[in-house]
This record gives sequence, structure tokens and C-alpha cells, in this order.
Amino acid sequence: MKSNTYSRKVEICGVNTAALPTLNAEEKRELLIKSKEGDDFARNTLINGNLRLVLSIIQRFASRGENLDDLFQVGCIGLIKAVDNFDTTLDVKFSTYAVPMIIGEIRRYLRDNNAVRVSRSVRDLAYRALQAREQLTRTLDREPTLEDIAKLVDVPKEEVGAALEAIVEPVSLYEPVFSDGGDSIYIMDQISDNDNTDEAWLEDIALREAMKRLSPREKNIIEMRYFKGRTQMEIAGEIGISQAQVSRIEKSALERIKKDM
Repeated sequence: MKSNTYSRKVEICGVNTAALPTLNAEEKRELLIKSKEGDDFARNTLINGNLRLVLSIIQRFASRGENLDDLFQVGCIGLIKAVDNFDTTLDVKFSTYAVPMIIGEIRRYLRDNNAVRVSRSVRDLAYRALQAREQLTRTLDREPTLEDIAKLVDVPKEEVGAALEAIVEPVSLYEPVFSDGGDSIYIMDQISDNDNTDEAWLEDIALREAMKRLSPREKNIIEMRYFKGRTQMEIAGEIGISQAQVSRIEKSALERIKKDM
């Protein structure tokens, strides 16, 4: 593995996890001081001596189905950043500082490589909102509301809420939340199904019947718009009409469906 994040590269070839070195607290301290003084050998020794820490952290993300080699390399970048930015004058254990750095690097990688892409502008708004929340938490005697945050960043609360939701990492429904004697409770066990009720079932039947009464073009537009997630602009380009026409047909079809239901 090579990290090209820094000019001073660290190469790890054919890592044998069973043979990784370990360092005691005093050795880490001495190496950190020497590394700060520009000693590349000390820096490399320190990084190699903390690879077990990276390995232990990536195990937390093993259930996501990601390539562990990729996660290991990303985790090593976080470790390198921790080594290069650690303040040796503070009375803080290196691992206490390095762990969140490594986890943060892995989470950024997972977020940026998520199948659900979040635009840069949305991510930027979300980070501004998080900073605003931290600022308000320090100044208010209560937990800041979405309205408080939106007012501080001067953006409508709906946009702030959507941006914060967009950067939340997806969680597997099979993630265990409690385990006792081998019997685990998973997230899916804590979720109630409010959609598959008798009322929703009847509404689904009514919707299907209403859809049958639409013209082929109306039905096609509604299916693309609401079942395939297409925008009006995309639909217009696909079927060869203007966006205004798509909008009019969609509106008319929705009114007919609502009337029939």
C-alpha cells in the first residue's frame, strides 16, 4: 500500500497481520517527539507500530461489505494524519487522538463512495449546520432546534433538515443493538411497519384501479415520475415533449387519480 496524501510516503507491502510490531507507551512518546523533529525513520516506525490499531478499527466496518484492503489503506491515511498532527505537549494518549482520526477518515471514504451520492453543496450546507449546532450548544442553555440552526446559517429549515439527513450513514437492518446469551435483537426488530396496514393495502388497490383509467401517455409519465424517480426534464427528453407539457399532463393525471380514489 502507498499513501500519496503526503510527500513523505509510507509503503507497506505484503502486510502480515500476525507479525505487526507493537509499541509501548514510552516508545510511542519518544518516536512522536523525534517525528515532530523531522526524523522520518521514527515516523515510519511509529506508523508501522500502530497498524494493529487500524486493523482493530476496520473490523467495526466489516459488516458493510466493503473491501477490507481498501478500508485498511484509508485507515492508514487517518493514522498518518494523526501522527503528523499530534501535539506532544498535551497530556493525551496517542491512541485517544488517533482513533477518531482513523474512524473519521473511514467514514468520509464510505460516505463519498456511497451508492447514494450527495452533492457537494448539500454536504457543505450540512457541515455548516453541524458547526452552527455546536456553536449554539455552547451559547444556549438547551439543545438547539432546527429553526435555531437554520436561522444562524440563514437557510430555510427544510433545506437544513434535508442536508443533515443526507449525510447520515445508512445502517444495516441486521445491525445488532443488543445481545444476550447468543440471542440478538436487531434494528429491524425495533421497527414497526406502518405502511403494510389494512388501510394502506386498500389504498394501494384503489390507486392501481385509478391508474388503469389513465391514458397510456399519462400512465407512462406518472410511472416514470413517481415509481422510477425521474425528473420532469428527464421525462421530457425521453418521450420528446417539453417540460411544460410533462407538467400539465402530470397535473391532470394526478387530479384524475385523486378524483377516482
